[in-house]
Amino acid sequence: MKIENNKCASLIYTLHEANAEGKVIEAVEESAPLTFVYGSGRMLPAFEANLAGLEEGSAFDFRLAAVDAYGEKREEMIIDLPKNIFEDEGVLRSEVCYVGNTVPMMDTQGNRMNGVVLEIGDSSVKMDFNHPLAGTDLHFSGKIVDVRDATAEELMGPSSGGCSSCGSKSSGCGGGDCG
Repeated sequence: MKIENNKCASLIYTLHEANAEGKVIEAVEESAPLTFVYGSGRMLPAFEANLAGLEEGSAFDFRLAAVDAYGEKREEMIIDLPKNIFEDEGVLRSEVCYVGNTVPMMDTQGNRMNGVVLEIGDSSVKMDFNHPLAGTDLHFSGKIVDVRDATAEELMGPSSGGCSSCGSKSSGCGGGDCG
């Protein structure tokens, strides 16, 4: 069976930064493969495009330019926030707000987002809300371990307990909004 829309695909892979010799970002093993409904919009379109038509047992090896993965780093995603939002009774919550820490936050519309603390000033905290892999070319190599028809429940999406392993595509780098 070939990978195409509404098929549930399981795969293992190693994800490297830049190219096959780059730093390993993630390794997904057969004991816990990445499993998702192809064409459901949960994965990066360019990631899916490179898997189209592959069958169980097929190997893959491809590179995604940053622009086709998580995009380039955007300066407008680096912002200064008032320091007082990280304080409790006027004291900085140092267990949360320290340089290098990733802090889960919400924007003014209630959307969840993670920001990395870059700098702590006298009155503000500089945070980077770019995706952690923004600006990074990605290289995937791996193997398709299973392809099958998705069930009706799986086609309804991950909130129904479907096969999409969202929640962080392992860190699931093929994931659009998976992580």
